Amino acid sequence: MGGTSVAAGRRVTRFLASHHRDVTCVVVDVEFDFLDDIGETLLAQSASSDEMDRFDEDEDHRDTVEENRTFWDNQHQLLQTSICRTSSLESRIRHATKEALQEIQSAETVCGCGRQMAVTSCRNCLMREVSWRLQKAGYNSAICKTKWRSSPDIPSGEHNFLDVIDSTKKGKVRVIVELNFRGEFEMARGSEDYNRLVRRLPEVFVGKVERLSNLIKILCMGAKRCMKEKKMHMGPWRKHRYMQAKWLGPCERNTSTASLSVGYSERILPMAKPRPKASMLTVDLLEKLPNMHCNAVEVV
Repeated sequence: MGGTSVAAGRRVTRFLASHHRDVTCVVVDVEFDFLDDIGETLLAQSASSDEMDRFDEDEDHRDTVEENRTFWDNQHQLLQTSICRTSSLESRIRHATKEALQEIQSAETVCGCGRQMAVTSCRNCLMREVSWRLQKAGYNSAICKTKWRSSPDIPSGEHNFLDVIDSTKKGKVRVIVELNFRGEFEMARGSEDYNRLVRRLPEVFVGKVERLSNLIKILCMGAKRCMKEKKMHMGPWRKHRYMQAKWLGPCERNTSTASLSVGYSERILPMAKPRPKASMLTVDLLEKLPNMHCNAVEVV
């Protein structure tokens, strides 16, 4: 670092500047090398952390995809089981409903609401026609109307459908008949998994209350998962409580179909071709002048 000499009784200490600079340079070089090593280590750790994050995200994504696939597979199995199971009573009413709809379509029945359209295009008239035919077949059929008030979860609303009540030894059995069952669950922005689930529904549902309740639960769970996957808000009219209120809530039951037989619905009959009418003047001339012949005259 320096040298010491004695001059005139004094002790003088000299510092060697060149050596100090060398030591300083060495220290600085070591310091920067140390910082470079730390930087490389931090970068390596950061890269490793990013790779782990991406790995975790990929794992979470794979878990989510597998979870969704398992969910939809289970929903399809539950739906198939609920649809396939049927009783003899449900089968008979389903067959009678199918025949009634075929008769209405083949007869080209006109809407009785005063609108010039086919009865199949008017829901109210179609329900009356089907209910009337079910009653003619011996079933206790009626048009039901449910109506519910709004609540913090769902808005108010009302719904019309058909039912058949059958008396057995165990008591009364109620069978719901919904003529537009599939349409009640269709969604414009539904996912492919949800739409595929809806396509498996029958267009016309005929089944007991317990079966309908199971189907509502399956479809509402599917709608909720669909909205979650698409990160969209689920409308209150698609919630489980709202769909239950449509068919399973308190209802007014109307069995009156007297107006149907009196002319509630009109029938489209083939129009007869109008017969040509002779002029009274022509008739008189032919009677008075039977031998009269008219020559053709060319008009120029």
